[in-house]
Amino acid sequence: MSGSIVLRGGTVLTLDDARRVLPGEDVLVEGDRITAIGPALEVPAGTTEIDASGGIVLPGMIDTHRHLWQTAMRGYGADWTLTQYFVWYYLEWGKVFRPEDIYAGNLLGAWEALEAGVTTTVDWSHGLQTTQHADAAADALEAVPGRFVLAYGNIQDAPANWTATPEFRDFVSRRTGGDRGLEGFQLAFDVTGDPAFPEKPAFEVARELGVPVTTHAGVWGATGDDGIRLMYDHGFMTPETIYVHGASLSADSYQRIAATGGSVSVSTESEQSAGQGYPPTWALRQYGIPVSLSMDTSVWWSGDLFSAMRATLGADRSREHLEAHAKGETVTHAALRAEQVVEWATRGGAAALGRSDIGSLEVGKKADVVLLKNDHSPVSFPLLNPFGHVAFQAQRADVHTVLVGGRVVKRDGRLVGVDLPALRRRVEDTVEHLRAQLGEEAWRQGMNPDVPETKILDNPYTYTDYQSDRTHGG
Repeated sequence: MSGSIVLRGGTVLTLDDARRVLPGEDVLVEGDRITAIGPALEVPAGTTEIDASGGIVLPGMIDTHRHLWQTAMRGYGADWTLTQYFVWYYLEWGKVFRPEDIYAGNLLGAWEALEAGVTTTVDWSHGLQTTQHADAAADALEAVPGRFVLAYGNIQDAPANWTATPEFRDFVSRRTGGDRGLEGFQLAFDVTGDPAFPEKPAFEVARELGVPVTTHAGVWGATGDDGIRLMYDHGFMTPETIYVHGASLSADSYQRIAATGGSVSVSTESEQSAGQGYPPTWALRQYGIPVSLSMDTSVWWSGDLFSAMRATLGADRSREHLEAHAKGETVTHAALRAEQVVEWATRGGAAALGRSDIGSLEVGKKADVVLLKNDHSPVSFPLLNPFGHVAFQAQRADVHTVLVGGRVVKRDGRLVGVDLPALRRRVEDTVEHLRAQLGEEAWRQGMNPDVPETKILDNPYTYTDYQSDRTHGG
């Protein structure tokens, strides 16, 4: 569907500076931009009209950290701990993924994001063992009509190694910048805290290329304060840096992040379940650190930001109540409100990516628009507190229409232009390959694998033997 489109009569959550809520208003889209917002708009002849009455119109949601390549294993690791994840992907089986498996996972995950109203996703793609894998990842993202930022990583090699290869440089020159299909490019690697700072050359490459770094920081038993100090002391903490999780850090690290203007991508379902640390929004709010939301991986969790919003509200409020109870006090007003997490899921993600043209509904901005409306559900009414409705009541089945840059990619609750049977076949081929590589016994055991004592380690990376004094006594 192309040309002008108007969404009529919805409750519009602008997420602009004034956080305006506009009941019963229209949103007019012409080309790839929003051109008017208001009641009973006059529209050009031939404009496609979408009835948004009784629904909520909000900006497309933005996920700043998702391992799309793992989506073909949806739900496989539902009972994993972080250590089991590290052993399975980093130390044992992640290396058996072929380029076509990366493609299948990315394709499935990218469509999954759009179906849930997530119009921009950072593909934290740390399974790129070769540039053939990287090309497969990029090909899949470019085949789906959403906005995708490729965060290039390789957990099977040291960041200093893979960023130094001519093949990597060739990939960057071929696939990024200009009018190519990707919306952005980042380097994705972690900092172990090894005093030798083996990751320093990779930061220097990022600086030379002028691209941001996204890094898992504050992950218990893997990345902590030592890594933050190394980044800070060498001048590699910037406003563009996205710190993923940020859950088990000290006040010193939070102060360094705040002082250098970085942001944290909080994956609350992940932090609650896997063990990176307690979901840190309570601390990030204290230090004034910007927040965005993310889903991490469908190997464990859901792939939509509705569950991220409600999990984040629950975790933050739970912490607030528990701390009050420990002091014999009672919380009478929750510090974190539904409006805030809806903002983190939209505008917060845009800010983390340095995108002022998305994340809110305003005239002149890109037309990334989501309509929540489900006339077949008794949960769709009454609509009294729209931010609360989005955060606690809505789910992916309520995503009626999704526009990305003015293009309709979901309408009447169904994706537009996707060949799901062909996608299913690709994913089934990947699952069949993985089962064959592991063997049936290892495949079954992998859903809750034993972890030998020799593989319970501080960091899962094999390019350094560093162990932190925080978790293993050095």
